[in-house]
Amino acid sequence: MLGLWLLLAHPVDEDPHTVDLDHVWQHNPSHFWLVLVVAGINLVLGVLISQASARRRDARLLLVSLVFLSSAGFFTLHALTTPAVILPGATVGFDLAHPVGLMIASVFAFLSGLPLNDRQGETVLKLQLPLRIAVGVLLVAWGVASLVPGLTPLTDKLPPGGIGLGYWGLIGVFLYVAAAVMMFRLHRKRPAAVLISLITAYALLAEVMIAGIEHRNWALSWWLWHVLLTLAFFFVAYSAYIQFRREGSSSGLFDAVTLSATARRIQAQYEEALEELVSHLRRRTESGVPVATRLAGRFKLTEGQAAVLDRAGAALANERELSERLGALVEVGGRARVGLPESELLSESLRRVREAYGDVRVSVMSDGALTPLGARGAPTLTTQEMAALTGGSPVEMSGSVVHPLTVKGHLAGALAVPVGQTSQDAALAATLATQLSISLENARLYAELETLFRAYMSPDVAKSLLADPNKAALGGSLTEVTALFADLRGFTTFSEKVSPGEIVDMLNRFHTAAVPCILGNGGTIVQFVGDALLALFNAPAPQADHARRAAQAGLEMQRAAARVSAEVLREQEAGLLSEVEWPKFRVGVNTGPALVGNIGSPEFRGFNAMGDAVNVAARLQALAEPGSVVIGQSTYDLLGPADVVSLGDLSLKGKDNTVHAYVLRGMEIDFTNDHA
Repeated sequence: MLGLWLLLAHPVDEDPHTVDLDHVWQHNPSHFWLVLVVAGINLVLGVLISQASARRRDARLLLVSLVFLSSAGFFTLHALTTPAVILPGATVGFDLAHPVGLMIASVFAFLSGLPLNDRQGETVLKLQLPLRIAVGVLLVAWGVASLVPGLTPLTDKLPPGGIGLGYWGLIGVFLYVAAAVMMFRLHRKRPAAVLISLITAYALLAEVMIAGIEHRNWALSWWLWHVLLTLAFFFVAYSAYIQFRREGSSSGLFDAVTLSATARRIQAQYEEALEELVSHLRRRTESGVPVATRLAGRFKLTEGQAAVLDRAGAALANERELSERLGALVEVGGRARVGLPESELLSESLRRVREAYGDVRVSVMSDGALTPLGARGAPTLTTQEMAALTGGSPVEMSGSVVHPLTVKGHLAGALAVPVGQTSQDAALAATLATQLSISLENARLYAELETLFRAYMSPDVAKSLLADPNKAALGGSLTEVTALFADLRGFTTFSEKVSPGEIVDMLNRFHTAAVPCILGNGGTIVQFVGDALLALFNAPAPQADHARRAAQAGLEMQRAAARVSAEVLREQEAGLLSEVEWPKFRVGVNTGPALVGNIGSPEFRGFNAMGDAVNVAARLQALAEPGSVVIGQSTYDLLGPADVVSLGDLSLKGKDNTVHAYVLRGMEIDFTNDHA
């Protein structure tokens, strides 16, 4: 633009004292070939972009192709109307063909920069045939009108000052500048060389329109915008050529120009192709043909590109395989913390591991021999190989590596993993064996806890200690609880008349019936003392409805005890038991604050509760009739609807004040299965 200004500021003047820059140089052949070459470049670009538009079904590519095709047509007509080529002199059509073509192209350039949505893009694509026909008809009509002498004013002799578009060209300037700005915004989101070349081309075409507003035919300023025009389209052609050399294919030269929806669709196609490539590689097909070559035709890839893609796909497949194996290790490790039964844990782990590692087999030791888990058999090992496994060393045999599974340093099973291709595969297989050994050991430890640890305390206390071992420390806190006391009325008399074995049998039968009633309602059994038991609700796990839970547990205990008594009676009638009257349960329930925690010594301790509320529950139980449940006033106040019979104010041993008590006969709402 500075050069244009200098030329226009120093026109040719007859005054010898002035600087003359804007000289006139009329050379018809140079003009003809220069413009025709530019038209040819535009035609090639227009055809390539049209093909890309059809292949991608993209509206923006269609509009950009019309920029080049319309320019190519009018530049060709401008070249053909060069004086002394077809027509003897300069005509109006010669002067107007060039700027008119640029004006029409500016409209398409502006539309190509708009961020069209899917619906607008489809509308443009539906109009592509009418648009192409319209451009073609206009070019044919302009060609006939400007090349057939005497037919239209376009063949009239050009006036000395020329015609051009004058200041109407400012509209084209605005459209090209706006298109360049929109393409620049697209480039910031999706950087690409072809977008830079389009931005440059639109900017240069805007300068061409400015240069053409005040032009002097055949002067240097007039040649300047011809050179700018050549550079504008040369940049686009050169960037396409560079990208073609870089990619070796023309299929994706203009993908960066496409609309956002098309770009997403292209990305999805590439991802789908890559997934297909990885899938083929992971299956290790035996065709002998590189997998990527099967996709080369789909994306018009060269042999070199296919080879690179094949190697990249192999690397990605290995990466995916590694990720899946690591994921399987993580899942196996997660199951090790759950405490599933051993058979379920191993079956689930084996299913997941086979997805990542292939034909994996797991065997466990049973009676000194390996027993297979699942349909696949256990590996057949020699005495030496078994000795190696026992010593902790893996054994390689028939395409697999057998790793030992150990529990507390002893051989507990074997893991057979297919031989890996890299040292990394071998390390992962060894890590998997270690992780499965940990899972197996944890499963067996959990089983021991179920049969030993939890058999001697409430499940809530056991879970609390497993989650936080510090809770086993001596000490406690003041908590509102509902205490349930129960014992067997007539136990002493019964004990005097039967053998010790019958006493134990009687206690076990009653407690076997009573304990599920307490645990089923969320209670924690604190202790058994002879024929009596103490259970707490709202400790150690908080329960908003602890009073109702305790009352419900007491009623269920009495119903369960009644069933036991009925069974005993039938057995006595059948002569299976001695005819000694069995004792009957009586239950006391009370609510209030108590000191709850671990009581004892550092060597031996137990979870317990102490306080007036617990003592009152024991006193109420002592006053209860066999087969009944007696509750205190504090418990009754928290129950809500319940069927009770008042016992009035009772004087209890060790209490200065009386306690109002009730015989609980039923609950209106049964929530036995609610263990929140």
